[in-house]
Amino acid sequence: MSTLRLILGDQLNREVSSLSDCDKDNDTILMCEVWDEATYVKHHKKKIAFLFSAMRHFAKDLEDDGYNVRYVKLDDDDNSGSFKGEVERAFNEKNYDALVFTAPGEYRLFDDMGSWQSDFDCDVEMREDDRYLCTPEEFKDWAENRKQLRMEYFYREMRKKYKILVDDDDNPEGGEWNYDSQNRKPPKDGLDVPAPYSVEQDDITKDVIKLVAERFDDHFGDLEPFYFAVTRADALKAIDIFIKQRLEKFGDYQDAMVEGEPWMYHAHLSFYINCGLLLPLEVVRKVEQAYKDKDLPLNAVEGFIRQVIGWREYIRGIYWLKMPQYANENFLEADRDLPAFFWDGKTQMNCMKQCITETKENAYAHHIQRLMVLGNFCLIAGIDPRFVNEWYLIVYADAYEWVELPNVSGMILYADGGLLGSKPYAASGSYINRMSDYCKGCKYSVTKKNGPKACPFNYLYWDFMSRHEDTLRGNPRLNMVYANLDKMDDEKREAIAEDSRRFFKNIDDA
Repeated sequence: MSTLRLILGDQLNREVSSLSDCDKDNDTILMCEVWDEATYVKHHKKKIAFLFSAMRHFAKDLEDDGYNVRYVKLDDDDNSGSFKGEVERAFNEKNYDALVFTAPGEYRLFDDMGSWQSDFDCDVEMREDDRYLCTPEEFKDWAENRKQLRMEYFYREMRKKYKILVDDDDNPEGGEWNYDSQNRKPPKDGLDVPAPYSVEQDDITKDVIKLVAERFDDHFGDLEPFYFAVTRADALKAIDIFIKQRLEKFGDYQDAMVEGEPWMYHAHLSFYINCGLLLPLEVVRKVEQAYKDKDLPLNAVEGFIRQVIGWREYIRGIYWLKMPQYANENFLEADRDLPAFFWDGKTQMNCMKQCITETKENAYAHHIQRLMVLGNFCLIAGIDPRFVNEWYLIVYADAYEWVELPNVSGMILYADGGLLGSKPYAASGSYINRMSDYCKGCKYSVTKKNGPKACPFNYLYWDFMSRHEDTLRGNPRLNMVYANLDKMDDEKREAIAEDSRRFFKNIDDA
């Protein structure tokens, strides 16, 4: 009996369920670079190059280990341009008894591939993706009958389930489940930020970079310098380097932003976890062991582990619980177009310029840049969630819809009406000034609240709260905000409205 086993570009691990019973003598592993996937949005050049190179390296590792691999490159003459087309081509060239694949991570593919049983004259098996730590069914059971689906309570259950940073009685290490209150230090002078991890390009990667430069020249972003790990061996080195060089200060400064330092003390492992080169549990176990062996700060270790087994798994759970309707959520009825400066970084708001420029250069920005600068602007400016979701999916190399959509629609834009976040994460310029050095080099004054020279975040924040007063007043986490709004006289409120109107009228020159 022979089986065709399809491996997708975010399933690059020997532990993926579709390979669990692979017969080296009779089965064929199909991997393919297809135009449909590279262009359903115009992905960042670095993102395409990273995934194609990682795919080619993974295929080579499998071949070197004796597996039969059918690898279709993007520029192969007969490439059909789609996963289904490549499966059909494989079946036309050889009779297989079965088709096996691991469930895709995005709903659009899941919906399409779920109908393949009727399209192919063989057994078709879609298997659970057991690289994740919580199945959609488990998450649904956890969510059932809960009035609020808060990540913190889900995270605690994950800690207990996998016995991570807990004692024999499931009590949390250090006596607290969450040390986030210790992880909000602003940047200070003299921070010694290590250079980012960089891997030298081999011939496979060079070939991919040439292909991307030729075929995707009109896509967003800088293709080089290209620094990603594209093999499991190098991705494993990235864990060790993070633990050795960055983890100790990760907790303290995970929210800090410094001009010219896009990487800070973050791990930069989401690229590798999300495409399969690394498994989430193995990463967490390594960090937990480093805590025990090296006496690393608990706030740093717990903060990192919470992102992986708490936030990441929770976001995926929300995605599968609420799709496909979740993609159309727009609770605040935001309808503004995405400003042009999101594509070229040409804005006089220095915080936005820094974050967009670094995104363009690196296909990366850390979570506070994504949430409290770029996302905060989109929220208070009322940008349509469709455009914001598309932008985030395009520009980041770790972005897939299952992780991008809930973070953007739920956490950033409050488009789900509070399902994911208990309040909109809106902030004025004072937050950005506290957590970064961006304001020092800005045309606008963060201390000015109104007028042409005032920081736009200041008056847009209050304009947002005023625009949505009927909807948001009554949220207990916004009581103080609306108490302050109530103290403003008519002249002050009109100044806010007028500044906002002026800003939106000239937004492309902001």
